[in-house]
Amino acid sequence: MIDIDQDNALVVFQDKKIRRIWHNDEWYFSVVDIVFALTESENPQTYWRVLKKRLKDEGDETVTNCNALKMSASDGKMRLNDVANTEQLFRIIQSIPSKKAEPFKRWLAKVGYERIQEIENPELAQERMKRLYEQKGYSKEWIDKRLRSIAVRQGLTGEWDRRGVEKNIEYAILTNQISNATFGKTVEEYRHFKGLTKEPLRDHMDNLELIFTMLGETVTTEITKNKNSDGFVECSDAAKRGGTVAGKARFDAETEIGKPIVSDSNYLTEPENRKLLKKR
Repeated sequence: MIDIDQDNALVVFQDKKIRRIWHNDEWYFSVVDIVFALTESENPQTYWRVLKKRLKDEGDETVTNCNALKMSASDGKMRLNDVANTEQLFRIIQSIPSKKAEPFKRWLAKVGYERIQEIENPELAQERMKRLYEQKGYSKEWIDKRLRSIAVRQGLTGEWDRRGVEKNIEYAILTNQISNATFGKTVEEYRHFKGLTKEPLRDHMDNLELIFTMLGETVTTEITKNKNSDGFVECSDAAKRGGTVAGKARFDAETEIGKPIVSDSNYLTEPENRKLLKKR
C-alpha cells in the first residue's frame, strides 16, 4: 500500500516513510529510505554504502549520477541525503533482492507516466501544483498569484537563457540584484529575515510580496527585451533597473498603506501565518 502525506514530502510505502523532494521538475526520493522499506535492514545506511560501492565497481553510472539534496532528518534539521529520480531508482531496486520491490516498481512506473503526461500537457502540472498548495491550506487568491509568479519567472529566465546568461551562479546573481533593488534584501537575506533555511522563499511570501516580486521580474524582462540586452553584464543592468522600478513602487505603496510590505512572516507556524496569508 502506497500513500502520500498531506504536504507531499513523504511517501508511505507499507507503513515505511520515504522522503522525497521536488527538484529540477521531477521527484527525487531518499535512497536510504527506499533501501529500508524494501529490505528492513537494521542499518540501511551501511546497506546502501555497500550496494553503492558494488554498483560502482560494476561500472554502473547510476550511483555516480545520484544527487545529494537536503531533506528533513528525524531531528527536524535539513541534512544532505543521497537521492535518486525515478529512472535511477529502477536501476537501484533491480539490485535489491526483495519481494517488496515489485509493487514499488509499479508505483514508480505510475509516477513516471504522470510526469510524461505533464510534459505533453503542462496544464496537468499546473493542476497538480494547485492541489499541493490547497492541501497545505493556502488561499485560492494566493495560489493564483503564486502560479502566475512561476510563469513570470519562467519568462525572465527564458530571456536570460536566450541571451547567453549562465544558469545557477549568474541566474542567482541577477535574481539577487532584482530582489535587493525591490525589497532591500538579497534572496538569502530575505530568507533569513523570515526565519527560513532552505525552504522556497516565494512559498512564504504573502500576496503583496508576490505582487512586487512579479513586478520587478516583469519590468526586468521587458527592459531586457526592449534593450536587446546581450550577455551577463547587460542583463545585470536590466535587472538592477527592473528591480529599482519595483522598489520605488513598493515604497509608494508602503507610504499609502502605512506599513512595510517586507514581512518577517512565514508559513511554518500554525495557525497564525495561514490566517495572515489568507487575509493579506
